[in-house]
Amino acid sequence: MAQADNSAAKVPAITLGFWLIKILATTLGETGGDTVSMTWLGETTPEAGADGVNGYLVGTLIFGVLLAVLVALQVRARRFAPWLYWATIIASTTAGTTLADFATRSLGIGYPGGSLLLLGLVLGSLFTWHRSLGTIAADDVSSPAAELFYWITITFSQTLGTALGDWVANAGAGYGGGALVFGAALALVALLAWLKAASRIVLFWAAFILTRPLGATVGDFFDKPLASGGLEVSRPLASALLVVIIAVLIVILPQTPGRHPTNQ
Repeated sequence: MAQADNSAAKVPAITLGFWLIKILATTLGETGGDTVSMTWLGETTPEAGADGVNGYLVGTLIFGVLLAVLVALQVRARRFAPWLYWATIIASTTAGTTLADFATRSLGIGYPGGSLLLLGLVLGSLFTWHRSLGTIAADDVSSPAAELFYWITITFSQTLGTALGDWVANAGAGYGGGALVFGAALALVALLAWLKAASRIVLFWAAFILTRPLGATVGDFFDKPLASGGLEVSRPLASALLVVIIAVLIVILPQTPGRHPTNQ
């Protein structure tokens, strides 16, 4: 059996710790995105957009530029760098929050329309990735081309997850109910993985997408007004606390690169 070349892998090993940090990062993406577009840019105030500025669009541009810079650094990196990787994940999930809000609210296509549009983008990205490189395995990301497909797909999936979370919460489930729905869906994915009843690659992407609406509904539950079913916790404060918790977990949990399937 060939020795695993972990130094070539540019993404982390998929462990329980990975999923824990990923869920917290998506929650941060919701509170952080809302902090910029709503709290700082006032998109939810009656005067929002009166001066020609759309908070969701401005927030998307801010986080989009940050994401582009971090992806470029990620691609240029010679090996897996935990802090850079998770910073890029957080940038993608905050950009996903503001982009989903812009698509579903500012463009007027609603949560169902936005979710279907974004689902098409995710599937299109995965299809193009597979046609180009022959695999969409997340633990086989090492070449620049694979990394670009990886981050494009992740950003679309983060955006889709935001739209799905908002759709379920506003359809009557509420933020707490939405968290239970997506938590149950993740539990089902975990069971299928344990039973080896489905493709490991398909289950990874299903879980990756589902962790986003779980984090989104939890984030909304904390920062949305009491009248909307939230706890009305300060968005900046919640975001700062999540940053600290994520940083601590990155330090104390093993951060090792994934192994290529051919080398396992």
